[in-house]
Amino acid sequence: MNFKRIHSCSSTQARTGVLATPHGEIKTPVFMPVGTLGTVKSLSPEELSGIGAQIILGNTYHLYLRPGCDVISKFSGLHGFMNWSGPILTDSGGFQVFSLARLAKVTAEGVTFQSHINGSKHLLTPEKSLDIQICLNSDIAMCLDQCISYPSTHEAAKKALGVTTSWAKRTRDYRNSQPDTENALFGIVQGGMFKDLREQSALELMDMGFDGYAVGGVSVGEPKEMMLDIAGSALSMLPDDKPKYVMGVGTPQDLVELVSLGADMFDCVMPTRNARNGQLFTRFGALNICNARFTDDVNPIDPACGCYTCRNYSLAYLRHLYMARELLAYRLNTLHNVHYYMHLMETMRKAIVENTFEAFKKDFYRERKTD
Repeated sequence: MNFKRIHSCSSTQARTGVLATPHGEIKTPVFMPVGTLGTVKSLSPEELSGIGAQIILGNTYHLYLRPGCDVISKFSGLHGFMNWSGPILTDSGGFQVFSLARLAKVTAEGVTFQSHINGSKHLLTPEKSLDIQICLNSDIAMCLDQCISYPSTHEAAKKALGVTTSWAKRTRDYRNSQPDTENALFGIVQGGMFKDLREQSALELMDMGFDGYAVGGVSVGEPKEMMLDIAGSALSMLPDDKPKYVMGVGTPQDLVELVSLGADMFDCVMPTRNARNGQLFTRFGALNICNARFTDDVNPIDPACGCYTCRNYSLAYLRHLYMARELLAYRLNTLHNVHYYMHLMETMRKAIVENTFEAFKKDFYRERKTD
């Protein structure tokens, strides 16, 4: 993997770049739709490509439990299994172990847990997490880390950071012992909401040397101002010649603010999950399609939006589908939301190239009537 910075904003930390991977180049800043089980819910890979998705995210925990590496290996990885030809990033499975699995227990070796599907027992070590990601053949793999909840004490955050750092070193050493693998590897900055721990984490990871760096453990319930402060602080510590990834974020406003702080990559279930819950993102803010005022509205979601949904369907029809719980509602809503996120990132890249990012931000907030 190779990363090259192309343009920088003169008044913020925003930048564009190109991330070269075995399955294609990625223009940054970029948002990655989440394909937890080898699918971005309700959309085909062809549709994703058509609306501008450059890279998607797969979930190590879920794909390991079902269908399993014995199945996916028959297709030479996740690309062949799901018929997606573009780049894929896989997470380490750590977050899902701590949020979904039952009876998860952390030791120096790894984390033992029971599957949320059938209660079967498993041990996930840094090495096993990477083995699964190599089986999935993702372009970018993530180190296993220990996630902590918010709020947490400094002592608890420091203890978890020690585990995360140890696991990062083991993952890096294990990857380096397999010279034939093409998987890039990102380290994850942890440390809770404590800047001294975040700095310690960043320095330790940079000393090890990774292909890229992620900021994890944010947007986990903390106030928005705190999230931006902690993420921004961590981003400023990381090397500018490597891609910087803020995990699990977020709202359109989050993306705009974090791009201005120097972030290159994002992922979040928000555009797809919220679509299934009837919330649609627009340049004017979010709207809820179940609102009665859309019952006979002949207009599209946004007349200026070029997505398939807005080109072909009215708010009245979308509301009817959603209230009737028709499956098409979830597809059309998701197509619109993912298109909105892709267009937002494209617009930001264009503004950075033209050095008009500050003007873009002002227009972005000026147009919004909700949120």
